[in-house]
Amino acid sequence: MLDVLSNIYGWILAGHVIFVIFWMAGLFMLPRFFVYHQESEAGSAEDSAWVEREKRLLKIILTPSMITVWLFGLLMIVVSYHIGRPILQEGWLHAKLLMVILLSGYHGWMAAYAKKLARGERALEGKTLRLLNEVPGLAAAVIVVLVIVKPF
Repeated sequence: MLDVLSNIYGWILAGHVIFVIFWMAGLFMLPRFFVYHQESEAGSAEDSAWVEREKRLLKIILTPSMITVWLFGLLMIVVSYHIGRPILQEGWLHAKLLMVILLSGYHGWMAAYAKKLARGERALEGKTLRLLNEVPGLAAAVIVVLVIVKPF
């Protein structure tokens, strides 16, 4: 089984990158949806439409992409040992994993906030949500530097 995975490592890596792109796109979109949602009148048809859009984004793109990113990433770690490049021992990967764990937590927080908005709770201001929209971009920049430069 590991020999087969070793032979398709490039495909595993490609899948990982593709689903990272999907996940990041969703992480950029959802906070922007929240801004527009909060600007709609509570209880209106527009409010209901935003609730549905947020649910769909989470259910169809964000959560499946995050799960797939994790699966492909863990698979790459397993295969790396089989091909003699045990990357789990490298410091840059530890830092990357920490960033991905934090992004996963951010994803969970946004899913919880979508549920609050669906209940009519508007706890954050639009300005705060606009700032939170920068989190995935900063995380992506750090992760790219860690993976490409491998500073440690």
